Amino acid sequence: MANITYDRACCVYPGADKLAVDSLDLDIDDGEFVVLVGPSGSGKSTALRMLAGLEEIDSGAIEIGGRNMVGVAPKDRDIAMVFQNYALYPNKTVGENMGFALKMRGISTAEREKKVADAAKLLDLTDYLDRKPARLSGGQRQRVAMGRAIVREPQVFCMDEPLSNLDAKLRVQTRTQIAALQRRLNTTTVYVTHDQVEAMTMGDRVAVLKHGVLQQFSTPTDLYDHPRNAFVAGFIGSPAMNLFTAPVQDGTVHVAGSPVELAQDSAALLKQSGLSYVTVGIRPEQLELADGGDGVDADVALLEELGSETYVHADVNDAAITSLEGGSVSLVARSARRAPAKLGEGIRLRQVSGGIVHLFDPESGERLGR
Repeated sequence: MANITYDRACCVYPGADKLAVDSLDLDIDDGEFVVLVGPSGSGKSTALRMLAGLEEIDSGAIEIGGRNMVGVAPKDRDIAMVFQNYALYPNKTVGENMGFALKMRGISTAEREKKVADAAKLLDLTDYLDRKPARLSGGQRQRVAMGRAIVREPQVFCMDEPLSNLDAKLRVQTRTQIAALQRRLNTTTVYVTHDQVEAMTMGDRVAVLKHGVLQQFSTPTDLYDHPRNAFVAGFIGSPAMNLFTAPVQDGTVHVAGSPVELAQDSAALLKQSGLSYVTVGIRPEQLELADGGDGVDADVALLEELGSETYVHADVNDAAITSLEGGSVSLVARSARRAPAKLGEGIRLRQVSGGIVHLFDPESGERLGR
């Protein structure tokens, strides 16, 4: 069993006045694919390196298969690491790179060649075993790095932003291959990325970190539908959730002088809170361009034409609502129509009928209710 437990694990770098990872609690199941995601400096790579033994655990503990890893050398943790920069030996062939760790462990040539051949077949690298890394594409080099990890048959795969050096199209293709391969091998995997789209499409569960503190650990759909706080709401989703501060009148949110349609439980919680202002979150797909009636006036600032849909970025003309930073508000709406408006054109945005609205405390950022 290769379940992983972070038990209030902490790490602080020498000379730093803040923890790089602060009391991290995670329970990762055997065979699960978990993604650590967050902006730069959130502690995600440090948390992975703590698991691999490359950074010390200053307090708390990390367990693999029930065994405490505090004080255990990296080579004794039965973990394989895949790095961002591939870390291949340029003077060795693909086959030699993949089998090098086995050679160092004294595995026989015959067994080593069999394991390398099996991994190469999995990764579609059989025709490249005699090539040097310089004669491979970026995606092929990353697959070689994956193969080097696979042949070791470890308890855990640790992957530190392995797709960052690839171009956009190859990144999409390779992330699909990695996710499919992990499900075939059923090896517990901890994957670090700053790309929330990667996190949402690859992980069984996703841990969102900010300043070394875990914000939420859940499935991709739960993160999207029920963000625990305004940070998760704004970080998960592409384009991001629209977030702004709006006044509360008579127990309901008002935008452009009109009440916002809220779910019954959200409306009840808002009344109980006694807030005079609230942070409102609404996804782009929950907004539409209106011909008239209720809504908020805005000016089109940008059109993102994606073929099947268009994202309309518009600056709002309503001084009563403000951005989280206190400035003017820009909203993004998704339209199924091509060119639904023109740049600079005045439009009206409104909530789609039954559209979901999320409410957060404007001070703490915490979600009101589930």
